[in-house]
Amino acid sequence: AALAPEAAAVYLPGGAVPAAGSRFVQRKLAASLRLLAEGGRDAFYKGQIAEEISQYMQASGGYLTREDFAGHQGNWDEPVSTDYHGYAVYQVPPNSQGFTALMALNILEHFNFGEIAHGSYEYYHLLVEALKLSFRDRDRVLTDPAFSRIPLAQLLDKQYASLLAASISLVKAGTLNSEPVGRDTAYAAVVDDEGNAVSFIQSLYFEFGSGVVAGNTGILLQNRGSFYSLDPGHINTLEPHKRTFHTLMPAMACLDGKPVYLYGTQGGEGQPQTQSLLLTRMLHYGMDPQAAVNAPRFVWGRTWGEPTQELKVERRVAPEVLSKLSEAGHLVRSVGDYDGIVGHAHAISIDANGYRSGGTDPRCDGAAIGW
Repeated sequence: AALAPEAAAVYLPGGAVPAAGSRFVQRKLAASLRLLAEGGRDAFYKGQIAEEISQYMQASGGYLTREDFAGHQGNWDEPVSTDYHGYAVYQVPPNSQGFTALMALNILEHFNFGEIAHGSYEYYHLLVEALKLSFRDRDRVLTDPAFSRIPLAQLLDKQYASLLAASISLVKAGTLNSEPVGRDTAYAAVVDDEGNAVSFIQSLYFEFGSGVVAGNTGILLQNRGSFYSLDPGHINTLEPHKRTFHTLMPAMACLDGKPVYLYGTQGGEGQPQTQSLLLTRMLHYGMDPQAAVNAPRFVWGRTWGEPTQELKVERRVAPEVLSKLSEAGHLVRSVGDYDGIVGHAHAISIDANGYRSGGTDPRCDGAAIGW
């Protein structure tokens, strides 16, 4: 509270965490939202809100200025994509890690899921190993593409995927050092009555972002900049106007130019892992979105800032599968039946007749709503 009194005033009213079921009011945030409703984008980036945030930052030793706000602009980017068993799968381009999920699919395309039982050792092992290989390349090259060339054509090349697939041992886990990433993000998917489809995601990064509420705005500032490095030799070294590596990657798979699967999750580098589980379950095993979301999941690596590169697996996975994963060299840790550590995933499928089916994760608060 002493370090961030404005945030404490909002989230610790009276010095205590609000009780479950109590009334929680954010009057200053409401005032900022009214300004946004009246003034639109410029109210935030060029108007009173920008002025208040920048003044607060300057007074608090921060670096954001009015010029930073006024100079900000969003980009309309073309998604990156790959073909997976005839489906065009789309992801957000760099500086997002979205291409890692496409790389994993290209690798998995070399294995016959018709001969791999869902939930088997082979199923989980192959997905983990394919994802590790995509993470290895991601960590080498991913940053702001305006500052460094990212060889997407090579990374998404089918022949390259063939070489990576051939390097996977079916009986032994590969090794890869990963950095801790995570945390607070929310995913949603929407399809309207005309068939327009949106797969989207937003994030503060940590649970309360930077933990800083900017002055009298009531606005909680995010800390996605945590991925910057102060090492001048690092691919994501901090530089002016540079965007850092980020993990946000809503996904969509289309067939004959029409959306079929919309899917995503929060969870740092757990996102491509959960997405690979969801898509393979819906596409190869015919699961509806709810069944695909409900089925046992894993998350590998140091997502959530964990000190070790564990393979966390929900304990609903068969004990003999967990044992075999351990024998192969995976550092297996059993977690809860429906454990939020493996992500908060949601999905929509659209069949050839236009029928929509939604799935929402029992591991979090969410809803699948049709009207």
